[in-house]
Amino acid sequence: MTEHIDSIRTYALVLLALLVLTAVTTLVAFVDLGEFSVVVALAIAVCKMLLVALFFMHVRHSTKLTKLVLLGGLLWLVILLMLTLSDFTTRGWIGVPGR
Repeated sequence: MTEHIDSIRTYALVLLALLVLTAVTTLVAFVDLGEFSVVVALAIAVCKMLLVALFFMHVRHSTKLTKLVLLGGLLWLVILLMLTLSDFTTRGWIGVPGR
């Protein structure tokens, strides 16, 4: 297997992007976006996760099996988020005895 070595410039640009996204996350925290605050925060977090996984963890140079495992983990995360969202949205449907 050959080594895939990225240039220092690539790592510096990814680091700069991560720092900018962190600053954007901090700035967005002070802006009232209503219900979209969580959506924006999660979108920025996903972007940062992808940068770290692709460049620093070298997933973009990995085998198909490694990419499949990563996709499986992301699919599991989506399943857990959907189950949490379904629980949260249906809490008021059935009345609680005594209330």
